[in-house]
Amino acid sequence: MPRLLLKLSGEALGGESGQGIDPVVLGHFCEQIKQAVTAGIELGVVLGGGNLFRGAALSQAGMDRVVGDRMGMLATIMNALALGDFLTREGIANQVYAATGIPGVAPTYERDQALENLKQGQVVILSGGTGNPLFTTDTAACLRGIELKADAVLKATNVDGVYSADPKVDPQARRYSTISFDDVLTKQLGVMDLTAMVLCRDHQMPVVVFDVSADGALVAISQGADIGTRILS
Repeated sequence: MPRLLLKLSGEALGGESGQGIDPVVLGHFCEQIKQAVTAGIELGVVLGGGNLFRGAALSQAGMDRVVGDRMGMLATIMNALALGDFLTREGIANQVYAATGIPGVAPTYERDQALENLKQGQVVILSGGTGNPLFTTDTAACLRGIELKADAVLKATNVDGVYSADPKVDPQARRYSTISFDDVLTKQLGVMDLTAMVLCRDHQMPVVVFDVSADGALVAISQGADIGTRILS
């Protein structure tokens, strides 16, 4: 799989606390990305923003959902700028885009230009979600993966795949090596939101769920190693 779309949650950037940006964790991600680029993989990255802003509590307190989602989109742009800066310092060419561009900060995402960046070996960092409220960054990742003709969407999590139950609670839970989108939806395994899952299923876009802390995972997955769980149509 020579072209991948990696989805990183904002909480992953925050390390153990899940808040703020942990430079050690960000450095780990940069090293993984560097390995992938060195191996010739074309890589897009979609970032969440939950480490900087989570609108759920404010929504419960009465904040308008659309306003909260707009704030969340801005948080993803902040994360994208941080990742881009770290990659630049590592000598990895990259381009940050925002779904709704901010002049002087991040240009507006344009699919054809992003494809050209990928072909030139640049890491394309995609922020701002879909540019619309009421859609998650998981959905944004699947949408961008389909648009950019990725071979798979990779969802980095804190477990090494999709399990039949929560492995932290049920010691008998088993990891699926492969599973269908329909089974994920029927079993309500909570891998991604419904919109994201259906989008990938309908466009036959494989999703790989893997452990974000695994060293060399991006290269190994690209080469077909049995890492994580592959969700297929």
